Amino acid sequence: MLAESSLLLWTVIILLVAYFGVVTWIGKKGSAFSKSMNGFATARGKVSPWLVGASFAASYSSANLFIGVPGLAYQYGTSVLWYTLGCFGVSWVGLLIFAKTFWRYGKKFGRVSTVPEWLGRRYNSKALQVIVSVLILFNVYYIVGQNVGLATIFETVIGIPYFWGIIIGVTITILYIGLGGAYAQMITDGIQGLLMAITSILIFISFFWTIGGGINVFGELTSKLAAADPNLTTFVGVEGPYNSVLAIMAVQFLLFSFILMPHLLNKILSIETEEELAPFTLSTGLVLFVISTLMVLGGLAARVLFPALSSPDAAIPMYVIDSFPTIIAAIMIVGIISAILSSTDSLYLGVTTSIGNDFYRVLAPIFKKDIGQAQLESQSVKVAKGSLIVVGLLSLYISLDRPDSLSILIQFSFSAILSGILAPIALGYFWKKATNYGAIGAVITGAGLYVVFTQLNVIENIYLAMFFASLASFVVMGAIGFLTADEKHEELVLKKTV
Repeated sequence: MLAESSLLLWTVIILLVAYFGVVTWIGKKGSAFSKSMNGFATARGKVSPWLVGASFAASYSSANLFIGVPGLAYQYGTSVLWYTLGCFGVSWVGLLIFAKTFWRYGKKFGRVSTVPEWLGRRYNSKALQVIVSVLILFNVYYIVGQNVGLATIFETVIGIPYFWGIIIGVTITILYIGLGGAYAQMITDGIQGLLMAITSILIFISFFWTIGGGINVFGELTSKLAAADPNLTTFVGVEGPYNSVLAIMAVQFLLFSFILMPHLLNKILSIETEEELAPFTLSTGLVLFVISTLMVLGGLAARVLFPALSSPDAAIPMYVIDSFPTIIAAIMIVGIISAILSSTDSLYLGVTTSIGNDFYRVLAPIFKKDIGQAQLESQSVKVAKGSLIVVGLLSLYISLDRPDSLSILIQFSFSAILSGILAPIALGYFWKKATNYGAIGAVITGAGLYVVFTQLNVIENIYLAMFFASLASFVVMGAIGFLTADEKHEELVLKKTV
């Protein structure tokens, strides 16, 4: 624990205070761009596409790739590499396929601020927009996962009690997002992405003195894992979520779909011109490659060095503390903390902008008949910023009961959302019979079945549960589309997409 070394402890504390000071200053600077809902949600055109790409990669990674997945690698071995390798290869391919069309639709629809609004405009359905905004509340569990990861870092390496670690993380994130909105989130995430890349590279380099074996370092690591437990080096896991070829294929399906998560797709809406999509996707790919493929190896190395940790999620913090000199370890700990914050702020922004833009802004005119557009705009931004506090307190309360696996909790939350929105987004790109009724049916079917499958243990593997729930949503949307589409609808779709 860092608390046992006063130099290490104070170095981390000083770096954290400086880091939190900088991100809060950036948040204050971004307040000028967050007075409107669109500015608060996307800051369109205000941030370099290269930095937006790094922000996308950082938001993608989060505590899951820096704490949770290495923890699963510590627990189940090399089969977990199927997940982390797919994060770059499969997810980036998905981004290349979806980004341009999603951006073009957003441009045709006007100033679109969120994914629920994008879907609402695509299907000309306010009901769909509200339903998807409610579905996005599952991201509260994703935020809880980030809170747990941050508190685990504070507890493991600094000695701050778990409860206070959660409070510190929630307070700082709410502060700078509330001040600066999307501008603050993307600038800070871009910086965090670079810190995460440096941390990942240092983890890889450290193998040459922690594991040994020279250029055969990975062979040496594999041998030591096999000596500890032969099941840790199998192609397909004996236990855990990667225990069959079908489960591994379902993981790749999830990772391909993951770039459709609302807090990630919102980054595409912040791009001003189509020409900026190229540097955006290139930057995303470069940063994502480094931070998704190297950190999980640290979990495998930790299994060799610390075979009896009480919590697998402590693998990376313990490895960093044991393997690096004082100052380097302190910098890396801050890098890991930044990895967690990079997703937390995106998630807060995604949930709260959806509450303001897709829930309040749509429903308020129904109950306030005389409300003007300027007043509605102002009130929507206030609701979004105010809901930061409510969502923060809710996530803090749920976080008090520490989950068994951070990674499983996080993946439950985003799988529920993806199960609902995958069919409406994918079919909305090219299928002229994709109707609003079909989209609504798909959202309810996909998300509902996923919850039933996982909570009633109908399908215990969370990846398979998402695959079959998503498949059902495609079937439902297809069936309803054939039944409800007419010539007038098809003509409207063609006009929108041409």
